[in-house]
Amino acid sequence: MSVSQPDLLLDDVLDNPVWHSLTGAHASLAEGTGLGRRYRPDVSPFAAVSDPSSAQAWRDLAAVVGPGGTSLITGAGGVCGEGWELVGGGEGVQLVETARVAAAPDPEAVVLGAADVPEMLDLVARTEPGPFEKSTYTMGTYLGLRDEGQLVAMAGQRMRPGGWIEISAVCTAPEARGRGLASRLVRAVTADIHARGSRALMHASVANTGAISVYLGLGFEERRRTTFELFRAPL
Repeated sequence: MSVSQPDLLLDDVLDNPVWHSLTGAHASLAEGTGLGRRYRPDVSPFAAVSDPSSAQAWRDLAAVVGPGGTSLITGAGGVCGEGWELVGGGEGVQLVETARVAAAPDPEAVVLGAADVPEMLDLVARTEPGPFEKSTYTMGTYLGLRDEGQLVAMAGQRMRPGGWIEISAVCTAPEARGRGLASRLVRAVTADIHARGSRALMHASVANTGAISVYLGLGFEERRRTTFELFRAPL
C-alpha cells in the first residue's frame, strides 16, 4: 500500500487523531457527548477536544473528567481552557507508513485477548512502551510472540482516526531483545491494518531515538512533531 506525500499533508484527521477516534471508530469506548471526550479510564488515559482553542470544548471535557480530573491530550501544544493546568508531558513524533513498509503476517504471532491481559500488563510494566490499561486490548488487534510459552513481545492497534490505525504498545522483554521480534510484529500488525482497508501510523517520544530509528528503517517516515500533555481540570 502506497502513501503519497499529498495524502500526508491533507489528511487533517492525523492532526487530532484521538478526537477523530473517539467520535468515529471508537465511539463505543468514549465518554462524553460534547466537544470534549475521553476514553473510558480502563481503556486509555487519552482524551481530546475538538479544537484546543475552543473554550466550550474544554468546558465539555471538564464536565466529563470532573473537578481535578486529568486528561492526556495529544497535539494541544500547551493550549488549554481556563482553569486547566498543564502538569506533565513532552514532545512526540508522528510517523506514517510509506510504500517501503514490508507488511506481512507472522506465522508465529498469536492474537492476544482477555486471558492474556495479566501477561500483557507485566510486559508493559517491564518495558514501558506507553500508556496501557487492563482494557486497552479492546481498542484493536494485539499480536504477541511467545518463547517457551512466555509472552516476550507484543504490538497492537490503538487510535483509529478515519482511514488510519495507530500501531502501539510495541515492546520486547529485555531478555528477548536483539532478535528482531518488534520489527516482525510491526510488519504483522501493518498487514492486519491493510486487511481492514486502512493505513498505519505510529507515535513515539522524541527522546526514544532507538525506536524511531527502527520505525524509519521499517519504512515509516515522520509526518509531524506533536505533543503529549497531561492536563488537570479546574477544581
